[in-house]
Amino acid sequence: MTDAMTDVTPPDSVVLRTGTLSWLLPRRSALAAALLVPLAAALICLGVLASSTGMSPARTVSGLLGTGDPGTVMIVQDFRLPRVLVGLLVGAALGVSGCLTQTLAGNRLATPDLVGVNEGATAAVVASVAGSATGMVGDWWLGPLGAVAAAAIVVLCAGGAGAAGYRVLVVGIGVSTFVGAVSDLIMSRENDNTAGGVFLWAVGSLNGRDGGVGVPLSIALLFLLPLALAAGHRLQLLRFDDDMAASLGVDLRRVRGAALAVAVALAGLAVGVGGPIAFVALAAPVLAQRMAGPTRVPITGSALTGAALIAAADALGRVIAPVELPVGVVTSVLGGPFLLWVLFRAERATGKA
Repeated sequence: MTDAMTDVTPPDSVVLRTGTLSWLLPRRSALAAALLVPLAAALICLGVLASSTGMSPARTVSGLLGTGDPGTVMIVQDFRLPRVLVGLLVGAALGVSGCLTQTLAGNRLATPDLVGVNEGATAAVVASVAGSATGMVGDWWLGPLGAVAAAAIVVLCAGGAGAAGYRVLVVGIGVSTFVGAVSDLIMSRENDNTAGGVFLWAVGSLNGRDGGVGVPLSIALLFLLPLALAAGHRLQLLRFDDDMAASLGVDLRRVRGAALAVAVALAGLAVGVGGPIAFVALAAPVLAQRMAGPTRVPITGSALTGAALIAAADALGRVIAPVELPVGVVTSVLGGPFLLWVLFRAERATGKA
């Protein structure tokens, strides 16, 4: 019996057993995750040290340890560190959401920021400030509601969650363009104070984000990430055709529906908190896939890679220019060449994206 089990074990995995329980551990994915964790830790340190105000590293460390003056301690512990941690959570949510949508559609371009989900979340938050004179961003929890509405429209117009990747992509681009135009129309009717206050968030920004949003976001991710891991495990079988997956006992509609629901919820949460930060949901799964190998749905790797990308972009935006650049601007500048690389590489490999 043991020999038979060994024969069917994938070559990149090892079976871990304890009593009557067993677990298939993918070695390559585990190694990639083990390398990404210290990278994320290093980026947290970099994000705390990075300053757009000229604060020296020594002052920053003293503020982090609580030995500096009260103003420095407040800036580092109450503003900068929570912002970095919220950025990690937002990046993880975007990375996992992109991984799920790419796998569902069978297309690496089918990510939340390209198929209308992010635009739906953005429109919901923007609409909530219509008529306001404060210039404050709307409630972050409206993001998931707008994302759900946009996803429902895309799925209905595309003919279901299991539609071909190109179809989901084309419909999503159309919905994204329309919803984005509605958001622009709303903002064009607002006063300068409101429009200016929302603009930074609308390009993707972590400015002012602290534990007030970090705690509920953490709770939501503690619930959603295990569901994403379970969905990713089942989605591996969808790499076969539908008939093969069904013969293996997969309820295709339920798996696709559950995976899409988790992906939309994660994207909506991320956009509600950090705004529509571009390209992270595209880049994180692609990079994680290269590290994990082609036979895996890299949920954990996508989360860690997305967190690392946001942390790095946010830190870079605070030191690369005389004034602080929103994280969404940095990811957009870096994401354009990455998108071209994905397209050209896919064309060379398969003749299509």
